[in-house]
Amino acid sequence: MTVRLKKLHDQVMVITGASSGIGLATARMAARQGAKVVLACRNQQALDEIVESIRAEGGDALAVQADVGVAADHDRILGAATEKYGLVDTWVNNAGVSIFGRLEDVPVEDQRKLFDTNYWGVVYGSITAVAHLKKHGGALINIGSEVSDRAVPLQGAYSASKHAVKGYTDALRMELEAEGAPVSVTLIKPASVATGYARHARNYMDVEPSLPPPIYAADTVARAILYAAQHPRRDIYVGSASKVMSSMGWRMPGVADQLAGWLIRKQRSETAAADRADALYEAGAPVQDDTARDGAHAPHVRRHSMYTQLSTSGRGLVWAGAAALICGTVLTAARGRRWH
Repeated sequence: MTVRLKKLHDQVMVITGASSGIGLATARMAARQGAKVVLACRNQQALDEIVESIRAEGGDALAVQADVGVAADHDRILGAATEKYGLVDTWVNNAGVSIFGRLEDVPVEDQRKLFDTNYWGVVYGSITAVAHLKKHGGALINIGSEVSDRAVPLQGAYSASKHAVKGYTDALRMELEAEGAPVSVTLIKPASVATGYARHARNYMDVEPSLPPPIYAADTVARAILYAAQHPRRDIYVGSASKVMSSMGWRMPGVADQLAGWLIRKQRSETAAADRADALYEAGAPVQDDTARDGAHAPHVRRHSMYTQLSTSGRGLVWAGAAALICGTVLTAARGRRWH
């Protein structure tokens, strides 16, 4: 069955993790383009402020306080959305938390809590969304990561959760396609993004965490999400760095492993670890200005990704595919000559 998606200005869109970062950037961008947005996160005060600001700009928004790690909360999100708007056209599972530290230092209970949000939050949201979307068609968009394809040290639990999200999303897509369901299922895989991600993370290092470059603006991811809401796509890499990371993991795993030292250094800032709150168990303070000044990364943030722009435009899809093929060929040749 051909999946037909509405234009954004005709859509009702649910976004979890909407109080900061990618979720907030997506909500604002979607509302400015005419979508009705249903915003969910744990922080009611932050939601109310965001909804007020969207409405002040002429947008239409609804706030629903929810913990994505609780299955019943997804039913409440859907219930609130359908009560006000009648139906949902696109559901974005974006909420996520993070932990930095060597896996031997990260308590298992913290890793379980991370999975409650990052993996089970996606599962619960997908189950709720698909049951609704199968009735009239629509898009399910799950936010993965470049680490969905290739793990990184010091973020082992996060990498594992995003691997799980990829596996679940891919299997769900295949099952729905085999059934002929009118639901598009897309996995978005961003590289490092300038948000409050590191500041909200639980930290088991002796220094504050940082993100390895290149770092992209949250709006870059938001544009990819809104594209997927209107065009059925299997997956979208945000940032050429994400595509290269994935390709290296598949074609040159030995080389990718040798980058571990560089990745460790780039995730360790020069600032001593602070005694601060994080968002693992409780709602963190929203970093609403991330979309304006991109957190602490402003001087180094890439505002656009040429690769992603090409891959989400008509002819550009062909050029992006060709670029990926060339990249893969070069990596394979290099592997055959030098690397194991």
